[in-house]
Amino acid sequence: MIIWLAWLAGVATALALASVVALWSYGRFARRARGPQSRSIPVGSDAPLDRMLAPLEDAHPGQSGAILSIDSRTAFVQRMQSAALARRSIDAMYYIWRDDLTGRLLAQALLDAAERGVRVRLLLDDVNILGRDPTYLALNSHKKIEVRLFNPIRAREGSIRRGIELLLNLVRYHRRMHCKAWIVDGRWALIGGRNVGDEYFDASRGRRRNVRDLDLVLAGSVLRDAARVFDRYWNDGLALPISALWKKRRSDLRAFRARLARHARSAQSREWRALAPPEATESLGIEDLCWSRAIRLIADPPEKALGSGRSDWLPVELQPMLRGARTEVQIMTPYFVPGADGMRDLVEAASKGVSVTIITNTLAVADHITVHGAYRWYRKPLMAAGVGLFEYYARTPPRPMLHSKALIVDNQRGFIGSFNFDLRSAFLNTEMGVVFEDDRLMDALRAEFDWCRHPDQAFRLALAGRFVHWLRDQAVRHKMEPGTSSLRRTVSFVIGHLPIHRLL
Repeated sequence: MIIWLAWLAGVATALALASVVALWSYGRFARRARGPQSRSIPVGSDAPLDRMLAPLEDAHPGQSGAILSIDSRTAFVQRMQSAALARRSIDAMYYIWRDDLTGRLLAQALLDAAERGVRVRLLLDDVNILGRDPTYLALNSHKKIEVRLFNPIRAREGSIRRGIELLLNLVRYHRRMHCKAWIVDGRWALIGGRNVGDEYFDASRGRRRNVRDLDLVLAGSVLRDAARVFDRYWNDGLALPISALWKKRRSDLRAFRARLARHARSAQSREWRALAPPEATESLGIEDLCWSRAIRLIADPPEKALGSGRSDWLPVELQPMLRGARTEVQIMTPYFVPGADGMRDLVEAASKGVSVTIITNTLAVADHITVHGAYRWYRKPLMAAGVGLFEYYARTPPRPMLHSKALIVDNQRGFIGSFNFDLRSAFLNTEMGVVFEDDRLMDALRAEFDWCRHPDQAFRLALAGRFVHWLRDQAVRHKMEPGTSSLRRTVSFVIGHLPIHRLL
């Protein structure tokens, strides 16, 4: 027994030393591989978006314009049409950009913009890009497009080498860039919860479930802050040019163009391209913008991915909103793992008479059973304290998953962004979003909350003694997680009792 313990201790020590060496080696590589710094291009006066938005900005000096973007297909059209209108720059940062129907159409839109002379900067988190580099290398080979990867793995080929690097750099690689932003000509932007992929635009017909999501269309003063945040991430040492990771591989832009052209000729691509005629602008929502001084971008610094500092992390901005609530708190999130401190804040608010409501997913539609397993551990204590829980599960198929991340406090202050109300978003991932105080925006956000918790869209949870019941209305009551198998429920239960909530 003593020999085995000594052997295990030796292995653990060797792994720890190897990890230290690997992190040191990666740090040296990253310093050498950093790309040249670049900055957002200042706004002008002769681009289409300038002509549309400059008069509105002049009429609302120092203010920001915003409108909710809820409909999934409209969100796709907005990205396509804004790219078609771009004349100076497109800056985009995403956690996920899939190589599927809509991902390819939007990649083509970036390429078309670059052909017109538009500078394109595309920042992607590496965790969902690893293994699909050829697409992004091809884009990067265009002289007007640069692709950078956030916190990337060096071993791009070979599963064994990649596996060893992941093992030795697990602490570093566990921290991801989860931000989502699409900024065009410094005049118009989309910031929120949507990634780029078929499921985010109601185009998925395969194994991935479509999702219901939220973005904000933004213009005006807040765009200057969005540009500064993007530049900070782009120029940070954690964002490396994809070309620096592939010194010996040549990319074939001509072959990539041919592949996109074949894709564009398919019936499905023609159907989706028809949704976004380049000359149309109505979907951009410019005429419907709500202008206010109380619209503010908040974002984690990229250094959060190193675990350094906490004074300017995004939760520091959100916690005072939650703790200062007087009448109500409503939270909408696909993944809800509040941790001990978060649960204590919500229970304390409910004990003071604050109406606390949380909308998240049922186990049946949740895409991460591990996260749902952690969430279920908090359900009973929260409900016992008077917190209202709703789980999203449409009465009739198709049943999308809820992916919106939003907050309402006292019907006066709102938040929409990439921040899941879980411990991973709080401590590991970098996030961004928008805080606002505007009556029209609040009315639209409240309507979305009301729709998502309507009996046709969600179950209301109730405690019956020690047991959780799922209520659709007076006639529908489930005593077990609706729409799930016993295996899925068992796995969820076991995970909920493991001490890994902060990693989920």
